[in-house]
Amino acid sequence: MSSVVSRRICGVLSRQAATSRLLLGEYKPAVQSPWFSPVATLKTSAPLRAEPRKKKKADPRREQMVRERLKKKLKKLERVPPELIPIEDFITPTKCLDETRERIPPRLSFEESESRALLLKEWSRYKQKQHMAEVEAIELALEAQREALEELKLESEELYQAALKPDPLLFPFTHEGPAYTPPIPNYEAPDGKYNDITKVYTQ
Repeated sequence: MSSVVSRRICGVLSRQAATSRLLLGEYKPAVQSPWFSPVATLKTSAPLRAEPRKKKKADPRREQMVRERLKKKLKKLERVPPELIPIEDFITPTKCLDETRERIPPRLSFEESESRALLLKEWSRYKQKQHMAEVEAIELALEAQREALEELKLESEELYQAALKPDPLLFPFTHEGPAYTPPIPNYEAPDGKYNDITKVYTQ
């Protein structure tokens, strides 16, 4: 409202000044000086009627209630035991726990079952003889070693003590697992693509 009123007052004053100049003959259409601006160019800004916001008084009861709620939540969290991360290797898949999945053994004839039983007995006898032969060979080797050490001890105590020490180079054995194909010399294996399905657990 103040800006509208000021504009109207400026317009009335400028009109009165123009009519008075026309009547007195003082009106001369000359270039206006940049140092003096006419009354019509006056501008006013809207008044600023703002004030800082008042701080709300903190309610101590409300703060106390918020604290009590937080304490209750913390107590509930303490009562609940922490959830352990499961080890998937020790968990049996559900499809293996299905009791309806049973493999029916094949039905054998009487002759086939008798031949398998006789073959199993023959195999057990063969393995027993093999085991007894190995045990006898080990006993003979140990007895021969004991006699040789006794004879060596009578000849030289130093050689006897040296013979008792273990020899790490006695069996220089190196072994690598079997491979389906022979190795390719100077072959650099590329990085394979895979989908990481590892489950991430958060406590």
